[in-house]
Amino acid sequence: MSRTLYFGPELRRLRVEAGLTLTEFSVALNYDKGHLSKVERGERSASPELARRCDAFLGAHGELQRLVTRPETDADSSTVESPARPSRWLVGRRAVLSAGTGVLIDIGLKLGGQAAPSTDGPLLPSFRMQFDQLRKLGQSTAPKVLLPLLEAQTRTVAGLAADARSVSRAPALLLASRFAEFTGWMAQEAGDSDAALGWTGEAAELARAGGDPYLRSYALVRRALITMYGGDAAGTVALARRAQGSELPARIRGLAAQREAQGHALVGNEVDCLRSLDRARELLAGDDARSGAEPVIGTSHVSDPATMSTGWCLHDLGRPKAAAEVLDREYRRLPPDALRTRTRYGFRLSLAHAASGEVEHACTIAAELLGVMPAVPSATVSSDVRRLAQELSRFRSSHAVRDLQPALARALAPTHD
Repeated sequence: MSRTLYFGPELRRLRVEAGLTLTEFSVALNYDKGHLSKVERGERSASPELARRCDAFLGAHGELQRLVTRPETDADSSTVESPARPSRWLVGRRAVLSAGTGVLIDIGLKLGGQAAPSTDGPLLPSFRMQFDQLRKLGQSTAPKVLLPLLEAQTRTVAGLAADARSVSRAPALLLASRFAEFTGWMAQEAGDSDAALGWTGEAAELARAGGDPYLRSYALVRRALITMYGGDAAGTVALARRAQGSELPARIRGLAAQREAQGHALVGNEVDCLRSLDRARELLAGDDARSGAEPVIGTSHVSDPATMSTGWCLHDLGRPKAAAEVLDREYRRLPPDALRTRTRYGFRLSLAHAASGEVEHACTIAAELLGVMPAVPSATVSSDVRRLAQELSRFRSSHAVRDLQPALARALAPTHD
């Protein structure tokens, strides 16, 4: 019997062993009794969401989830090791050495008659201020709008580094690496994973040239995010573990442990997930993580990223009520102007409430966020919107769900550039 066909009988066996009637089980899971009956008889396939919830409720330690998801790939698979295809936007070593100053004129910077810009004056601090402003702008602007400017600024600062005296070359390279890293994140938000990986790799090379060997390890954390959204749990865990060496800064190790936890949650591995979250919480709360180099690596809008990730993981572990409690609390702490971050975690919050059977509350949250999405479109957030639409499809008789459907459909409709 195939793994999928075995799910129904195994679910029924575990339910009966737990002393639950089908009615009691359906009430506990907020699932239709008839649907569960057909799943147990093998007449319908179980979704990964249903498998997660059954797994958590019956204490099956990930076994039910493994029956409906693809097997984990080998930790040394090509998902982990294969390099991304080169992006057409990369700065490249040759460009760093020969970029010169022409691009400064192209983007309209006034240099006060200088023959060539210099990082020894106020120009580099000015670019650092621009980086902070662009990062803030990323919270309220479509990534495709921001990407051309980020790409130009990355090349510009890299060019400044090539022309700088040796004493000021390293700061310029490090700032260029942060521009490239943020460009990679915006590329991922725009749905271009190849460009995201390429820019992140470029950021690591620029940082290494500037004397910071650690950003290469953070690039693994970024790659793990892409594999996580692709559903590759083993690849996510393997990449995250490679970024937790004892010689690395505490913040990078903490963010990597957080990503490892999310990988474990994908396959219902609660023990390793919670252990990784504890490690992330300890690392990210320490003085070493809070006093690291600026600009801060990773999110700058989530005050307690490990706790926020705990709420995220609890949902993937099939514990939506616990997830909603954590996410409710942490969501209220997000800055009002951090629209992209609020949209990301807000849809995850709505999803947790919907999975808990709190349908009207879930729709209220989603309705507000769907109004914001056109301003901050996101390929990663869209994956949760699709999951929310699927979750709410079980409650078609709800007035709140019916009222939300047109906005959901517009958000999920394909866009044409």
